[in-house]
Amino acid sequence: MTDPVAGAPGAYTLDTKLQTALGGRTAQAIERAFGYVTVGDLLAHYPRRYALRGELTALDSLPLGENVTIVAEVLEVRVRDMRQRRGSILEAKISDGTGVLTLTFFNQRWRENDLRVGRRGIFAGKVGDYRGNRQLAHPDYELFEEGAALGAVDGVDAAAVKWATAPIPIYPATSTLASWQLQKSIALLLDGLAPLDDPVPAEVRAERGMLSYGQALERVHRPEEDHDWKDARRALRFIEAFVLQTALLQRRAELRTRTAASRTPKAGGFLDRFEASLPFELTGDQRLVGEEIAHDLAQPTPMNRLVQGEVGSGKTLVALRAMLAVADSGGQSALLAPTEVLAAQHVRSIAKMLGPDLSAALVPTLITGQLPAADRRKALLRAAAGQSRIVVGTHALMGDQVSFADLGLVVVDEQHRFGVEQREALRLKGAAPPHVLVLTATPIPRTVAMTVFGDLDISTIQELPAGRAGITSQVVPLAIRPDWRPRVWERLAEEIALGRQGFVVCPAIDQKAVEEGEEQGPDASGSPGEASAAPAGPAAPVSSVASVLAELRAHPKFADLRVEPLHGRMSADEKDAVMRAFAAGDIDVLVSTTVIEVGVDVPNASVMIVADADRFGVSQLHQLRGRIGRGGVPGLCLLVTSAVPGSVALQRVEAVAATLDGFELARVDLELRQEGDVLGRSQSGGRSQLKLLRVVRDGDLISEAREHAGTLLDADPMLAAHPALAAAVRRRLDEETSGFLSKG
Repeated sequence: MTDPVAGAPGAYTLDTKLQTALGGRTAQAIERAFGYVTVGDLLAHYPRRYALRGELTALDSLPLGENVTIVAEVLEVRVRDMRQRRGSILEAKISDGTGVLTLTFFNQRWRENDLRVGRRGIFAGKVGDYRGNRQLAHPDYELFEEGAALGAVDGVDAAAVKWATAPIPIYPATSTLASWQLQKSIALLLDGLAPLDDPVPAEVRAERGMLSYGQALERVHRPEEDHDWKDARRALRFIEAFVLQTALLQRRAELRTRTAASRTPKAGGFLDRFEASLPFELTGDQRLVGEEIAHDLAQPTPMNRLVQGEVGSGKTLVALRAMLAVADSGGQSALLAPTEVLAAQHVRSIAKMLGPDLSAALVPTLITGQLPAADRRKALLRAAAGQSRIVVGTHALMGDQVSFADLGLVVVDEQHRFGVEQREALRLKGAAPPHVLVLTATPIPRTVAMTVFGDLDISTIQELPAGRAGITSQVVPLAIRPDWRPRVWERLAEEIALGRQGFVVCPAIDQKAVEEGEEQGPDASGSPGEASAAPAGPAAPVSSVASVLAELRAHPKFADLRVEPLHGRMSADEKDAVMRAFAAGDIDVLVSTTVIEVGVDVPNASVMIVADADRFGVSQLHQLRGRIGRGGVPGLCLLVTSAVPGSVALQRVEAVAATLDGFELARVDLELRQEGDVLGRSQSGGRSQLKLLRVVRDGDLISEAREHAGTLLDADPMLAAHPALAAAVRRRLDEETSGFLSKG
């Protein structure tokens, strides 16, 4: 990357292309590393931390191995060739009057022009030892201007003190783009930046006592003292929250201007017949959420509602009641599921809940990519002709060949598994904007919901149906008690001997998957914001479906039991056959990857063993545990881990074992991860992500920003009187993230 050339003051705006501001090669390097293309993009690349060059240290008391900063004068410089390899070594001796120190640079002969005898400056680096002599290898330094008159404070140059005590911004960097290169480019942009209009109104800034946007950018990147960057980050954090909440609330208002077909059930229709056949009473939460959905469906504007519910709380039942209301009005519903296993499970469970008469009238239909050609043609025809009022499928539903006679409702199950374009492709299959119902079994803390789904109405189902026998969770800490592993299989065998069934979930399919990084952990499944975390300490072999399957089949206690695998490399027919056999009780133990994470409902399954549980995220473990204890049989969840005591990985596993409350787990998960990527790739499919906001820490700030944004939009819905804020909203949301907000 070549050094960029500075522009004149006022030459750049936040929308100026980096190619214009920094030159082609530099701009290309930055875009390759981070995806940034404008001045605003790069100026929002804030330092991840700040280093101090340290207190000025006298040469006669240099501590070995520590970073020090000293003021000294160059006494001697010499360059010599290396003996064992090609290249040169430059050595400079410096002194502050109390001692002598050697500076060493490899293959940097050009520094001889800088480090001339008699030059004075500040030198910073880690103290090393070479043959009994103290040295600094490749130190940072800044030389004072020759002949400059420098003030002194207690015998130390004032310029030296200022340079030594100024915080050094350390930027997120890459192997090809160093922090100091980013710092240099950002400094050039700041020097050439035109005065900035502030997205936050002056009265709000005054009320909060915060810096202006321009001041905050200057001080976050070029602080002179600690309080500079701290004040700057406080201001930028609020600006980020304010712009984001403005975008969400503006979008929310815009959605309410669209026209949709009102969908209401009719007396004696599909919904009434279904409810009359139910062998149980709806829970209070199910009824309340159902009423909220019914109210939305009856409106002439599209419903955009998120239903979050505990594992096993009956979200599918609530969604089915909405589908029946749409069917009563002559419309169709499309249910989008993340996996073929779950899609097939949905069709079977919906048909079972409807019963033979309603199923014959509504014709629940499955459309997936691996359907046989003849079955696919029939399914497509049923959807296009309107014969099927309920169509369930995977990504295949978005295909060009799939059409609907009257698409009235789109239900997205486990919404975090889908990208913006996929949801939009399905929504556009309606002649008029369909109502949208988003389901998630990943509980969302209030601040996250406010930040991510601020443009959606949110319903919550926490109450579980009566008759659940409960689940006991236990951590099996192999790092502390390796002798417990045999007991895990014995406990599984005991449950099977009682006539029950069990799951064993592994993070990988086989050793090849481990070697190729194809672990079926949080990254593979797309759980929002979670990253796969290997256990701390010495690497232990990763459990795989293949290895555990072989181990169980060779175990004496499983010799006469039916142990079968299930994973993503199997064909749709194979997976469906295995799940049908397991549901029918023909398989005793299912050794699986996370393909069974959501939606699989086998009431006789009583035990869930998660191998290498530390390789999964909190919400994933909670989802997996939710596959058991779904009937009258008590559940046992064993979380097997080799994570070492004190590690965050073990804390996650212990947190899951400590509570069945998914909302509490969501809060704990955020605290453990301290992750701010809420509106980022995992949620929106886009590059954009929260920069400084942290939803755990900044809940009050987000609420305050939302209140201010709401007040402003009430008075100026189109932001006509606030052009800087309108521009910030457009700039904050890149193309894909903007699509997320408009299509979710």
